Amino acid sequence: MRAVSPKRMPVVLDTRVVCGSGGGPDKTILNSPRFFAKAGYRMLCGYMHPPADPGFEQLKLKAERWQAPILSIPDRGPWDWRVALALLDICRRERVDIWHGHDYKSNALGLVLRRAWPMRLVTTVHGWGVQEQRVNWYYRIDRMCLPRYEKVICVSEDLYDQCLAAGVPRRRCIHVPNAINLQEYSRSQSRADAKQRLGIAPERFVIGAVGRLSAEKAFDLLIRATAQLRQLGFDIELIIVGDGDRRAMLQDLIAELGCGDRVRLLGYQSNPKAAYEAMDMYALSSLREGLPNVVLEAMAMDVPVVATRIAGVPRLIRDRDNGLLIEPGNLDALVLALRELIQDRELRTRLERNGRHTVTTSYDFERRIERLSDLYDRLLGRTLAA
Repeated sequence: MRAVSPKRMPVVLDTRVVCGSGGGPDKTILNSPRFFAKAGYRMLCGYMHPPADPGFEQLKLKAERWQAPILSIPDRGPWDWRVALALLDICRRERVDIWHGHDYKSNALGLVLRRAWPMRLVTTVHGWGVQEQRVNWYYRIDRMCLPRYEKVICVSEDLYDQCLAAGVPRRRCIHVPNAINLQEYSRSQSRADAKQRLGIAPERFVIGAVGRLSAEKAFDLLIRATAQLRQLGFDIELIIVGDGDRRAMLQDLIAELGCGDRVRLLGYQSNPKAAYEAMDMYALSSLREGLPNVVLEAMAMDVPVVATRIAGVPRLIRDRDNGLLIEPGNLDALVLALRELIQDRELRTRLERNGRHTVTTSYDFERRIERLSDLYDRLLGRTLAA
């Protein structure tokens, strides 16, 4: 393996396939370079994306805001061999020391390219949430690659167990949960002011959600729950930040339920902070996740959370202490939990306080970077003197 000169800042190349403006993992990836620079690492963000995808321009804006060096690798499909050549050129030109994959394709390419350019292999497993035949084949490829990586980082304990079951040696598997930049996610305006800026009456109770409009997020259940609560006479409004392939279906459902004046799909927002500030409650209705950044963000913004009992969420949320937990796919349970929080101001206050405390003490972004930089140091044999 190629030795790393102590006089040169080691280079980490994080690689990922993306379509559109990205998702939760990209918040972590693009937020990291400026933090890693303090730890003595130069991090690059290599994104494989469809050549004509307009969403990539949004991703570039995020990268600019977070001072992240982003590299564009046009990708015309699973068998586009030019992607491998482009990435090999980057590895050689930038003298990459650590390849950090984030999905099936980047993991497979890392194994191939290491034969041509010596580098250490690290990957982060964010979850296998989408349930489609084509995607499930990608997940199979991913699980075949993982045991051959030197370090496999899992964002939740259930993913850690799944990686062990896929054959990853325990000594190579590490649980490092997602985290957020607390300076970025802190309240700067009152709920009343934030609501007025969104055209919502200050006294109206706002339920919010953020995420890709896809099947596994189960936003249809959240919309149905909101419609039921409206029929019971509650003065509420639901706002959902995000875009995706289910947008038209969700819009049709809103029209069918006759709640277009109280359910709004706000579309993609590069910075959803203003939406969080308007929320009286955050609702995670997902059927599958890893450890959702959006829940961490809501908790950091002093927004009480109702979330489904999936994946790493029960490790983050202690039921009735720093959030409410319900079973996934259960509309009645979702309605009851939302109703309870709407009616119980004391409970909301407790969840707000304890939620913020949980994030500040256990999910701070700088602490996550410290753990990863220590991992990189060990892989490269770096010492404090170096």
